[in-house]
Amino acid sequence: MGVKIKTFILILLSLIILNSNNIKVFAGEIIRVGITDNKFQNVLKQEITVFGTADCQVCDKETRKPIFNIPANTELIVRNNVSGLELIFNNKPWIIRDFVIVCPQGVLGVKDLKRKGLQAQYHGAFEFVQKQDRTGFYLVNLVEVQEYLKGVVPNEMPVRFGLEALKAQAVAARNYVLTPRTQAYKEFQVVDSVASQVYYGVNTETDLSTQAVMETDGIVALYDNEPILALYSSTAGGYTESYAYAFSDPTTKMFPSINKPYLVAVPDKSDFESLEEEEKAASFYKSKVPSFDIESPYYRWEKTWSTKELEEILKKTLVAQSKTGFVHPAFKQGDELGNIKDIKVMKRGASGKVIELELMTTKGCYRIAKELVIRRVFQKDGISLPSANIIIENSLDNYGNINEIKFYGGGFGHGVGMSQYGAGYMATKLKQPYYNILRHYYSGINLGTMPITICGEEIKQTFWAPVGRAQLVITNSNAAKILVNINGKQMEFPVTKTIFQKDYKIDISRYIEDGANTIVFYPPTLGRSVTLYVELVEKYGTEN
Repeated sequence: MGVKIKTFILILLSLIILNSNNIKVFAGEIIRVGITDNKFQNVLKQEITVFGTADCQVCDKETRKPIFNIPANTELIVRNNVSGLELIFNNKPWIIRDFVIVCPQGVLGVKDLKRKGLQAQYHGAFEFVQKQDRTGFYLVNLVEVQEYLKGVVPNEMPVRFGLEALKAQAVAARNYVLTPRTQAYKEFQVVDSVASQVYYGVNTETDLSTQAVMETDGIVALYDNEPILALYSSTAGGYTESYAYAFSDPTTKMFPSINKPYLVAVPDKSDFESLEEEEKAASFYKSKVPSFDIESPYYRWEKTWSTKELEEILKKTLVAQSKTGFVHPAFKQGDELGNIKDIKVMKRGASGKVIELELMTTKGCYRIAKELVIRRVFQKDGISLPSANIIIENSLDNYGNINEIKFYGGGFGHGVGMSQYGAGYMATKLKQPYYNILRHYYSGINLGTMPITICGEEIKQTFWAPVGRAQLVITNSNAAKILVNINGKQMEFPVTKTIFQKDYKIDISRYIEDGANTIVFYPPTLGRSVTLYVELVEKYGTEN
């Protein structure tokens, strides 16, 4: 891809200036990834050593001018300093505020940083951003979306799940990085850990996962002409959950949050009943009902505590989780917990996921809400519960007191959106194409390129059409016609959309090839604008 050519470097250095914080990006452009340490915890750094596998350039971020060259495989030490960032190269120190390193003919590495036991190396460029208070700096990988995804897909999903599952993962991961749920740092859009999605760089790429990335080039999942928040997790347990019942609002912290129509509870089989009732949830999660997730090692699991053991755990976890605001009343350090009298579910979602439960002790009664909080409260051996799809059973002694608590559970992760094990099953066992997998887990979506507004300059998009069929979807326009070039053929299409018409669609299948395609959109005349995208039209398979 572009890191191998000088043109990319020139574009990249321009984007460094144009890409302000909280940038809105489109498929094919540059994203910013914060690189963590070997434990995937700390992103703020005091000193690191970097190198390139080919000749590199250190460039000033503001002026974009080269400062000096670094020969291949030569180490550059970067150290935090109250006066700026200190660079040490050939025993000579330099003080620079913010800068980038580019390696046009190779890749960049970080000394002593390992990913899957291998030396961490990355496409694109490195940007070093010092905090305003100069207490440390961030290492930011500026990388084109496709190159980023090559380092994500094989680390988020086992390659053995097959090409079509990997394609579904590639689309979900592309959506996620372009429209993340939250952005914890203003200096970059995502981190390279499970806090965003796992990105390990060049040395973990595989041929099959790279094929999946290339054969979904430019494609995102859309709902109502907007890219979706494509959440996914390891194992749903046979039944996904609605967004509102698993996630709080990232701004207001309201829970349950406002639902997203494409992230609703979906059973693997149409005859699965809703599991909101306790008996139905118990029947489902205390047995291995055949479903798409059945091959996951976390499809069904059990956790058991003695009462004393769980009480000691709760004294610690309730303090920590009370800080989230989802434990009522809050349990503070030094509070007495007392003895457990009962633990019971107060509300479940359609998947049977616990939304709220009640912990009763001899000293008080606590309401605990939200799946991640529940998982972190009821730890076993220092590890949070795999999921909040749980059935609770209390064992009593001869005096009617609880002496043992047992959880029957199913699934691993939040269980919203695509289940990765389910996607693997649909691909390998049901022989479903990736677009059917995505449509199973994300309700009412369509697939296409990122919607863009054309006004004043031409824009090029590349995309992969699996069956050579597509249409232009015009969502907003004050232009009478649009001019495009599809795979080298220039065409003009009239736009006759009325004010009562939501979308206007133009079939362009005759110009579309099976596989890779390029489309150039030209700006309308007279300062007019048009918002549109290319929608894939597939031959639908059937789910078994």
